[in-house]
Amino acid sequence: MEKINQIIEGINLEANLAIEDIPKIDLYMDQVIQLFESKFADSRRNDEEKVLTKTMINNYAKGKLMFPIKNKKYSREHLMLISLIYQLKGALSINDIKTTLDGLNKRVVKEDIDLDSFYQSYLNITEKDVDDFKQDINRRVEEVKKEITDGQSGQSPYLEQVLMIASLVHMGNLYRKVAERLVDEIIIEKEEKRHR
Repeated sequence: MEKINQIIEGINLEANLAIEDIPKIDLYMDQVIQLFESKFADSRRNDEEKVLTKTMINNYAKGKLMFPIKNKKYSREHLMLISLIYQLKGALSINDIKTTLDGLNKRVVKEDIDLDSFYQSYLNITEKDVDDFKQDINRRVEEVKKEITDGQSGQSPYLEQVLMIASLVHMGNLYRKVAERLVDEIIIEKEEKRHR
């Protein structure tokens, strides 16, 4: 468990596509992939893992997770949406992501949203989330160590690690379940509007 801070530093929690990283010109798919690879390369689990592929982007477009592209080029707004999709896909299904981003996509098309401002709010929240996470992880490490010491005969680094993994996965599942319920609320609200 002594390695936990080293692990946290190694997974590049602060990695994000900042507003200033997004070019003011439209990009072709290969350029989009290069941009994302350069920003998120350190957050991959291993060198074989791809941050973003042509297939992924095509699936996002076919699944209508983002509004249609023009002339095979992706706008700043597309890049912000792809960044959101990249984060959401770690916990939500493609259908849940589509439901979540549908209203955002419609507002972008209608030019009824300052997406830069919304996206910057997202970035601000994620920055605070990372700080909260680091504090929580250290507290959780201490709780796991205490639990192992109190409940087991002798300390075992392996048992500590298994308990920590189980705790982290459990917390992740709890957050995912709440996020899924919030997606369900969007679906319920859409259904109610349709029946009015």
